[in-house]
Amino acid sequence: MSDKGEYTAYAISRDGYNYEDIIDGNAVINPEEHARIEGGQRDAYITRSFDGTGFVMVNTDMCVRKTGVWNNYGIDLLKSDDLIHWTSVTFDFRQGPKIFVDPTTPPVYKNFSKIIRVWAPQIFWDPNYVWDNGDKGGYFIYYSMWNNEEENYDRMYYSYAEKNFEKMTQPKLLFDWGYGTIDADINLLQDGLYHMLIKKEGGKPGIFSTTSKYLNKGWKEPNDEDRISFEGDKLCEGSSAFQLIGDNTWRVGYIQYSDNPKHYRICKADENLKNFYDPVDIKGVTAPQHGSFMRITEEEYNNLKMWSDKQKENNYN
Repeated sequence: MSDKGEYTAYAISRDGYNYEDIIDGNAVINPEEHARIEGGQRDAYITRSFDGTGFVMVNTDMCVRKTGVWNNYGIDLLKSDDLIHWTSVTFDFRQGPKIFVDPTTPPVYKNFSKIIRVWAPQIFWDPNYVWDNGDKGGYFIYYSMWNNEEENYDRMYYSYAEKNFEKMTQPKLLFDWGYGTIDADINLLQDGLYHMLIKKEGGKPGIFSTTSKYLNKGWKEPNDEDRISFEGDKLCEGSSAFQLIGDNTWRVGYIQYSDNPKHYRICKADENLKNFYDPVDIKGVTAPQHGSFMRITEEEYNNLKMWSDKQKENNYN
């Protein structure tokens, strides 16, 4: 997400630290076309499709610059074959159960129209999910949500999207630790556990790590030892963990937003996504905000670079 405007931008890198903006850090997707609720795209998360033939993306449909408030009401699901051309569907959660694939499932809210936040969705392919018709496999989409008439803070929820990434199940509660939680990021590690980085907004605030044997249950509340603590009392959010090619340790990108200007930082972690250390500012990216990292092929790298050069040339002419 670009801090120049609420849209999705790309930057490419060969080492995970030093980047080059695509089309000068401008929008790679038209938010007015794809974010049908507010015309702004925040918190973009992108990953490969389950079969490796394309890409899927989710983002927060939200535009604070237009509305003047930190409220929003839904998310956008997008898919692409080439990282350049995208199609999308928008889910305005205020419309309630009827917009989901399972409208007769008992809903989590009495009144969906009172939802004021649906924030920072992310995706994890779950090959073991079974649909009502017996089909197996679905995209586990997890996000924070707040209905301020029926709950006191942002809680983590999840839905499942089917393989063509156009339909989604009703939200279900993922966990409630007794205070606000946002910006979750899940990875499956070599220990067979799912590891989550998440921002706690209660207790001792900050980015913490926790684990579970299952995607959709069993997430235990982290203790203070699980905190990314080297930033001291500075405020951090928007974590995204990734691995460099040929390296089984981890890197974690996140926003340190106490300072002005903000810092988009990358730190190191061990192979168990623990022991965070050595934070540095990301290089070469214009106004980076909450986003995600994905490894790409040499061909994809070159295609994006050529597309960027062509777009800049057209804009210049």
